[in-house]
Amino acid sequence: MPTADNLRSIELYRRTAAGYDASTGPTWPIRMRCIERLTLRPGETVLDVGCGTGLSFEALLQGVGRSGRLIAFEQSPEMHAQARQRADALRADGWSVELHCTSAEEVQLGAAPDAALWHYVHDITRSPAALDNLFAQVRPGMRLAVAGMKFFPWWLAPLNLLAWLKNRPYNVHAHELHEPWSLLAPRLERFEWEATQWGMGYLGSGVVKAASR
Repeated sequence: MPTADNLRSIELYRRTAAGYDASTGPTWPIRMRCIERLTLRPGETVLDVGCGTGLSFEALLQGVGRSGRLIAFEQSPEMHAQARQRADALRADGWSVELHCTSAEEVQLGAAPDAALWHYVHDITRSPAALDNLFAQVRPGMRLAVAGMKFFPWWLAPLNLLAWLKNRPYNVHAHELHEPWSLLAPRLERFEWEATQWGMGYLGSGVVKAASR
């Protein structure tokens, strides 16, 4: 059953889904850099965590090629409906796409992915139950790339109101921006991150530890 946080998140995206794609222009270069960090190869299976409207589908499929596979999930019915249209068009063109309308806490993946994209899925990175479910289904060595918003460095603390206000329309845990990767990073080896958006965002990557299973 959906948690209270899941229901709140679904309601937030019910309000923002219609205009979501139009709002992503400023972060498009970060999306592409995040996908590049996955170093996808033909024939691999890639997971799009909290895929939204499916804006990353084409770039991910280009990475894994016609012999590869994309698995994606999204809990917002309104966002999933747009992702389904993209997935259907890609399937009609011969691409392999598996799309679920469910939460990160409940999704059951059809295969263990070789790489996973976590692009602006803050509430998932802050949900221990979501992390437990997803990491129970992946293999050690899986490559992971993550991007999202964070608070500014301490010397720019007055600007954190801006970060919170920009995050609030989309995320239940909009206040947890000090180290938003803190629950994710311990499950990874060689986790590294860099600041984006003049310090208001981050881009990180690593590989799944053997102990995560």
